Amino acid sequence: MFQGMGNETDELNRDFGFDPAEIDYVILSHAHIDHCGLIPKLVKDGHTGSVYGTPATVDLAAIMLEDSGNIQEMDVAYENKRRELQGRDYLQPLYTVADAKACMNRFIKIQYNTWTQIDEDIEFCYTDAGHLIGSAVVHLRLKENGKTVRLTFSGDVGRYRDLLLKSPETFDQADYIILESTYGNSLHDHVVSTSDQLYEWVQKTCIEKKGKLIIPAFSVGRTQEILYHLNHLELENRLPDLEYFVDSPLSSKATQLIKSYTHYFNKRIQKVLLSDKDPFAFKGLKFTKSVEDSKMLNYYNRPCVIISASGMAEAGRIKHHISNNIENSRNSILMTGYCEPHSLGARLLKRPEEVRIFGQEHQVNAEIGEIRSMSAHGDYEDMLQFLACQDPRGVKEIFLVHGEYDVQLGWQKRLRKAGFEASIPERHQEIGLRLDG
Repeated sequence: MFQGMGNETDELNRDFGFDPAEIDYVILSHAHIDHCGLIPKLVKDGHTGSVYGTPATVDLAAIMLEDSGNIQEMDVAYENKRRELQGRDYLQPLYTVADAKACMNRFIKIQYNTWTQIDEDIEFCYTDAGHLIGSAVVHLRLKENGKTVRLTFSGDVGRYRDLLLKSPETFDQADYIILESTYGNSLHDHVVSTSDQLYEWVQKTCIEKKGKLIIPAFSVGRTQEILYHLNHLELENRLPDLEYFVDSPLSSKATQLIKSYTHYFNKRIQKVLLSDKDPFAFKGLKFTKSVEDSKMLNYYNRPCVIISASGMAEAGRIKHHISNNIENSRNSILMTGYCEPHSLGARLLKRPEEVRIFGQEHQVNAEIGEIRSMSAHGDYEDMLQFLACQDPRGVKEIFLVHGEYDVQLGWQKRLRKAGFEASIPERHQEIGLRLDG
């Protein structure tokens, strides 16, 4: 699912560019909505095949897709109110909650490191990508005319010093690799502690200025990481005595679900769990349970922290919180992850004097901040380490996807310097894979 692409977003999501009925299988890398978000529409528009994912991915996708369907319905209802006043035709949602629930009977759970035959000429295996609970790198063996091509799809590559998750696994030699490039031309900040940065923002906004700290955060992964850091501050007796609201039903469900997959956490977190049974809980934490609870936060006049989805501030309750709080100079908006260039989050990071939200202009008086150390995507050093298990002479070509074009160009140069052939396909470009040696 495309997000934060400006006026192109809706069109990109509505037009696949291919006939869904012609797709035989979907092999899902992980449950982030930019990877799984259009599966209900794919099924609705004619796909009849199976959808594969790791157990955690399937469980997370179930709650994320239902939430996404709800957002589709609410956003279209809001837009149609405006269209009615303007005498314009109504829009239909990409899909509904019912569509999201209906597609889940196509999902099949596959464990890591298990080769699965899905066709006489196709088998695949998952290895841990270290990006999200259940995230996977997909490895395919494709047979044709007695020969086999080994194709690897990276999904999203995690970090080798991730706070919660295990590092990406090594994998067997591939002939071709489809590789993400989100941070292919940059390095993350490893110098400043994320817990310290969060503490400073809470202290400055809520204690000194008596304002609200609004944190857009992806419901799965980022929210739990923020909660872990705040829990860490409490264990160090540094957590300010405030109320900390997680205003996202999806975040609440995801946090509970992730607690059932603690065996996916790294060794450091396993040790923490021996003394702290819930590393995502602390004094003052509250999960909102209804739309009314969310709306009441608009009238909450004491300093507090509000964590809400989405991470790019492009959809969901966070847009309402930003529109209601951005004109107050006591408040702060703190971005914690990657934002598509046209998303509200990216526009705020340019520190404009005004910003348009829900069709209305707002003065940007709140302080805009960013923590760059929290990305779940590996930077170029992480991704080069991810590729270190591969002999560049054995990889015929790497195809770069999932990133901005100028970043891909820089990443392509780094890969070529490392000895790999790398190209940047165009959208909907068809590429044949050579069967020869």
